[in-house]
Amino acid sequence: MRYTFKAEFFKVLAHPLRIQILDELREGPVSVTELKDRLGAEQSTVSQQLAVLRARNFVQAHREGTTVRYQISDRAIFALLDSARTVFDNQLVSVRTVLEELAKESGGA
Repeated sequence: MRYTFKAEFFKVLAHPLRIQILDELREGPVSVTELKDRLGAEQSTVSQQLAVLRARNFVQAHREGTTVRYQISDRAIFALLDSARTVFDNQLVSVRTVLEELAKESGGA
């Protein structure tokens, strides 16, 4: 059950726009219109991805007058995203090092 939860959890994070949306929620609640403008995506696409995040309890919605604003359900998600960024950066450094070594080898031949 624990591994099934983890697999489903990571499936939610398998879409780049959903990750961007979560990153935009770091500063606090945001409306669909604000997200659309910030991300340069169609409103229907943003709404669709928010629905997935909401269904999996990554975000919560609350109404402020006529506007629905979304906020993160658990701020620990940001630690996971930050860890993923660290892994990405580390892999990028490794790839860069290998490419630099290959360039030196081919330049010296």
